[in-house]
Amino acid sequence: MQEMSTHSTAQPILLAGVFAVVGCDGTGKSTLTHDLLERLRAQGPATRSYLGLVSGEVGDKIKSLPFIGVRLENNLHTKANRALDMEKKLPGTGTSIIMYILSLWRALLMAGVIRRSRRQVKVITDRYPQVEIAGFHYDGPGLTTDRSGHWLVRKLAAQEHKLYEWMAKHRPAVVIRLNIDADEAYARKPDHDISELRDKIAVMNRLTFNGAIIRDIDATAPYPQVLEAALEAIREADAGHPS
Repeated sequence: MQEMSTHSTAQPILLAGVFAVVGCDGTGKSTLTHDLLERLRAQGPATRSYLGLVSGEVGDKIKSLPFIGVRLENNLHTKANRALDMEKKLPGTGTSIIMYILSLWRALLMAGVIRRSRRQVKVITDRYPQVEIAGFHYDGPGLTTDRSGHWLVRKLAAQEHKLYEWMAKHRPAVVIRLNIDADEAYARKPDHDISELRDKIAVMNRLTFNGAIIRDIDATAPYPQVLEAALEAIREADAGHPS
């Protein structure tokens, strides 16, 4: 992995009513975000936005494509992993263009979150973009400027970094970070590589999301306790930053 700037260089902008749920695979982000959405909709306008790439819900959608879905998802996953390996050069220009397009897609999703926040619609996000550590697996930039000799790849990497700086400067009202140990995560997601899970957990604990308020929750606790702790974090964020 590559360390990047600790914070976005731009002045942070608070997104009132936006609540980000982050954590390693196996922490139950999908279940929790859907349940939180149901609770928030009982109080007023609310929606959910998935902000991940390649893996998770996007990966499942790619896999569902007829004939080529599974192969395409595996190919993207492998190339994303290769881009994270700091001992190797970045993928070729074709793959770099695809990765840049994926980051553009994430920026479009983020723009939708910002618009809904301004309209006083509460938003639960599954994952959240950051600019501190490179890598799609960590919801950071997929490309870096100093690892390729090709001018187009360097240009795409520089433009992508600007996209992530723009996204990261928008702080959610609170980041709900679900914590889990690698063995439990692997027990829940046995189709994942346990070394990759350990890496994600280590990185997740280091992210600050540009100085956002972070509420840590033990994802191994009984689910009703996890849900109530997340709702309490949202209530506290609303009390401190009413929309």
